[in-house]
Amino acid sequence: MRQVIVQVPRGQGKEVLDIAKSVNGVNLAQLEATGCDELLDLVLVHVSNQYVEKLLGKLENIPKLHITLLPTGVIALSPPASQAPQQVKNVEERSPIEIFLSGLQSVGSWRGFLGYAAVAGFVVWIGLYTNTIYLLTAAMLIAPFAGPAMNVAIATARGDSQLLWRGILRYFAALAMTITVAGMLSLIMRQDIATSLMLERSQISSVAVLLPLAAGAAGALNLVQSERSSLVSGAATGMLVAASLAPPAGIVGMASAIARWDLVASGLFLLLLQLVGINFTAALLFRFFGLSAQGVRYKRGKRWLFPVALTFTVAVIASLLTWQFTSSPNLQRSTLAQRANAQIEEVVSQSPLVNLVEANVRFTGANIKGQNTLLCVVYVQPREDAIASSEEIRSRLTQAIQTRLLQQNLNITPLIDVNVLELPTSN
Repeated sequence: MRQVIVQVPRGQGKEVLDIAKSVNGVNLAQLEATGCDELLDLVLVHVSNQYVEKLLGKLENIPKLHITLLPTGVIALSPPASQAPQQVKNVEERSPIEIFLSGLQSVGSWRGFLGYAAVAGFVVWIGLYTNTIYLLTAAMLIAPFAGPAMNVAIATARGDSQLLWRGILRYFAALAMTITVAGMLSLIMRQDIATSLMLERSQISSVAVLLPLAAGAAGALNLVQSERSSLVSGAATGMLVAASLAPPAGIVGMASAIARWDLVASGLFLLLLQLVGINFTAALLFRFFGLSAQGVRYKRGKRWLFPVALTFTVAVIASLLTWQFTSSPNLQRSTLAQRANAQIEEVVSQSPLVNLVEANVRFTGANIKGQNTLLCVVYVQPREDAIASSEEIRSRLTQAIQTRLLQQNLNITPLIDVNVLELPTSN
């Protein structure tokens, strides 16, 4: 429920009260007040979230109307006292006008916005450079990418070209700041090679598109839901939006400084995929919850912009996925490593000579021309009835694993290291 303070010329208060009653307003009160240059009626209205925009629409025709909308929820209790629990539980989604105005509020203060982007660049660089993963989490909390991404979705749902371009501009401005800071730090510190955490975080799964789709839905639901209707904090959903943005932005900057263009390509892929994925699901949810091209105190929306922007978003997603699945293994390394691991386990399980202890499979950072190096370190233990020597077991397993992986047509060069572990001998 929202509190709305309505300020009208003296004598118009009764009309405001009648309008408030027509939209089920409660705890209504009219006060006489003195303005700067005229006498006023001040009307306090408490109205359900879903009726806020309807209330504002009915008040539009009153001359010299001033409205103060409190953005936080209030609990309005009224007789009988026994109905208090039910009145408290009556929590509804925010009105479309509140969602839109909150988006507009977040497009100010460029200095603070870019300052957070720069700090995120420092933190993510330290985390990637020192292989400290919890610093990447800290960078996700600091990075201000969630606001612009959600504003782009709001603008798409509203058909607001002005807000759309401002959201896109702020999104890429923040990314550019984070990338530049990370790149400059790598140059200053004379970084020469990619760290292990950079290599790990640059590996993309074939289902990477699902994260921005989920992030867009979570971000939209967080903006739509009343603050009292969910235990999920805005910081948590903002971190989800930034989860696949801050590390790739840092990687792009650092990889550019050391001329690792393969890492730059994977980072740029993730950054663009995140924006369009968030925009797709968030814009659809905003439309579902009532945001449209025209509304109370909002007339600049263009009806044609929503289908055009959504179609463009889908086309970009399809193009990115086509790029991902036609450039194997560069943009699918995480998934291909898992598939290779599963094949290795199957080959070892079919061997009558050994039992599998552990298999570690990963793409390496080796920059060997024309070769996508997949390093497979396999630890096995001879079975009690095995009669082959350790060297023979190692040779046979290496050949079997390499043959199986090459048959999968994964466009990889598998390098196999089989380690035969012997049981301890009792004295």
